[in-house]
Amino acid sequence: MIHVLRASWALLLGMFLLQIGNGLQGSLMGVRGAIEGFSTYELSFIASAYFLGFLGGSRFAPVFIAKVGHVRVFAALGSLISATLISYPVLTDPYAWMVLRVILGFSLSGVYVTAESWLNDASTNTTRGQSLSAYVLVQMFGLVAGQGILSAGDPSGYLLFIIPSILVSISFAPILLSVQPAPAFQAARPMSLLSLYRASPFGTIGMLLMGAVYAMQFGMGSVYATEMGLSLGQISLFISAIWLGAIVLQYPLGWLSDRMDRRVLIVASATLAGVVGLAGFAFAESFAVLVVVSALVGGLSQPLYALLIAYTNDYLSPEDMPSASGGLIFLNGLGAISGPPLAGLAMSLMGPGGYWLMMAVFLFLTAAYGLWRMTRRASVYAGAKDYEPVSYPNILPGASPVAVETAQGLYVEATEANDLETRAAQTGGQGR
Repeated sequence: MIHVLRASWALLLGMFLLQIGNGLQGSLMGVRGAIEGFSTYELSFIASAYFLGFLGGSRFAPVFIAKVGHVRVFAALGSLISATLISYPVLTDPYAWMVLRVILGFSLSGVYVTAESWLNDASTNTTRGQSLSAYVLVQMFGLVAGQGILSAGDPSGYLLFIIPSILVSISFAPILLSVQPAPAFQAARPMSLLSLYRASPFGTIGMLLMGAVYAMQFGMGSVYATEMGLSLGQISLFISAIWLGAIVLQYPLGWLSDRMDRRVLIVASATLAGVVGLAGFAFAESFAVLVVVSALVGGLSQPLYALLIAYTNDYLSPEDMPSASGGLIFLNGLGAISGPPLAGLAMSLMGPGGYWLMMAVFLFLTAAYGLWRMTRRASVYAGAKDYEPVSYPNILPGASPVAVETAQGLYVEATEANDLETRAAQTGGQGR
């Protein structure tokens, strides 16, 4: 890990600063929108616009990189992000904010593609897994740190919008001054959604449903907290709990997934997260309960992104794994676009508690579909006593194609190494 930090500290520092700004503006949007008189439903579409732009950026950023190179794309998108962030308090109109959120999502997605290409290029085969893990942790801690700044200013003024703009501008300096131009990212030819569904129905449907859950957490969490009348300090703690829960539980859940049927773990985690969400609805008057609920729901649901991809990989040949990532990202993006408006509709009809109820619905749907699939196909473990699942590198929901394909590459390498060890053990046993 020391070698990874020495080789990529500038990139990791830059992404940490970028995520501080991103985390701050994500929560500030809901608070300032309420001050401006935006309805819950309008704020839900503003949140959804971010994921629409993010999905578009994942698709087109590699095309731009191939045409003009990493540095130009990185600098151009960085300028757009900085300008967009300081435009919010100037253009206080819900439709203008929707456009700004599309631009922000598109630009951030492109920046992630570019930065992760550099990180992947700077890593070796032996350090790539550690680099990806360090990158994910930096992102998570940056999002948490951004919440700490939220309570330090007045959301009705300009300062809290200027701070993330400054942080984003500064974040590009260490990256652009230290990295070397990396080869253009070449995305694998995507597998068709029909082929992906046939290979793993639960993996594809699960990614679609969980995309909505992730978007509700990131896009509507601050809207819910504001409608509940929480103070800025309480809002920042409430949102931070989501990411802190994910940091704490992602590795235990990953460890468990290597020792049991992944479907059982995914269904159990989704069910438990849904039950905890219902507790948030029932005991919303207690802030302490809300923080615990936020941490548990985030911790139990966020790691399912990597686990669903790992489960899908269990039914794919190694050569198909990289191409499957594009379809899984697309499905997760579609779910993310639909999540905030559905949560906004529920909150408009039932009050703030609709936030937890709609999230619980999607979590229970995921669990129910997983249970049904267990009756339709035997587990990959059944009839394969020598099968050993391969750990999947933990990545965040909303990861760019580069991060997912890098993780897929690591998964392929581990799968092939596992197969070699199994064959060698079998050969050795026959020799004895």
